[in-house]
Amino acid sequence: MSIKFLADDDRPREKFLLKGKGSLSDSELLAIIMASGSKDETAVELARRILSSVDHSWHQLSLLTTKELTKFKGVGEVKAITIAAALEIGKRRATQEIPDKPKIAGSKDAYQILKLHLEDLRTEEFWALFLNQSNKVIHIEQLTQGGINQSIVDIRILFKAALDHFSTGIIISHNHPSGNLKPSQEDISVTKKIREAGTLLNIQLLDHLIITQNSYLSFADEGLL
Repeated sequence: MSIKFLADDDRPREKFLLKGKGSLSDSELLAIIMASGSKDETAVELARRILSSVDHSWHQLSLLTTKELTKFKGVGEVKAITIAAALEIGKRRATQEIPDKPKIAGSKDAYQILKLHLEDLRTEEFWALFLNQSNKVIHIEQLTQGGINQSIVDIRILFKAALDHFSTGIIISHNHPSGNLKPSQEDISVTKKIREAGTLLNIQLLDHLIITQNSYLSFADEGLL
């Protein structure tokens, strides 16, 4: 059934125009993105079913591949790509809202920046923030992309980037797709090596964040540096 045949209260596009985008539920927003449902469900009903399968979490929905999305009856490849593209736009918009050269006063500030790159990934990646003497971020860079369980950084590449950007401080970060915040022995070992290398170059390792979808662990806050 097309949206135009629904009752007024269940017509997301009309509701958008009459009451504004803020009045729409998550299901109604997703229905607009998909544009149509199936012969058995309206777009809103299909959207409710999809969101229910991921506990109504946009983050969880963003983890689904196009192949996984097409397993829902009424979602073909085009709809799946449209959903994935809309979620990616939202992620990029959030990234662009980071102010120029934000100042890092603590682990929460670093987390707010790094989570935009790391919280929704299925494989581990290693990122770094490069800071100047005022603790302002002058560069953000992905250094490695690993498998399901590990992403090992080349310390030489890390400090080459720091030197290239005249950085005096760095904050490193990687994600744990499993959701486990406990650092592994390898995490601790790599952190120690980076801290020691930074001491020789007069570039301070300020923190190491482990990021999951909903939280983070700070080596500095936990006294692990």
